[in-house]
Amino acid sequence: MDIQIKVTPNSSKNEIMGWEGELLRIRVRGVPEKGRVNEELIAFLAKEFGIAKSQITIHSGHTSRLKRLKIAVAQDDEERIRGLLKI
Repeated sequence: MDIQIKVTPNSSKNEIMGWEGELLRIRVRGVPEKGRVNEELIAFLAKEFGIAKSQITIHSGHTSRLKRLKIAVAQDDEERIRGLLKI
């Protein structure tokens, strides 16, 4: 499962803001230094989706606010995640 996201760092809390066209907007507390935003993003999404952090990888956009994530889950988990994200 691939998802395109737009990350806003330095937020007061981690939260999924919703869809902006094809992009899922997410705010994270991490600061944009040494990959901290990426770590915070993966940890937050893993907790929200109820999956392991190792199942989420950043496919592109490691140093950008626009990122493409690859989420490796079984079919039933993918359907559950799509329901959470209202895809």
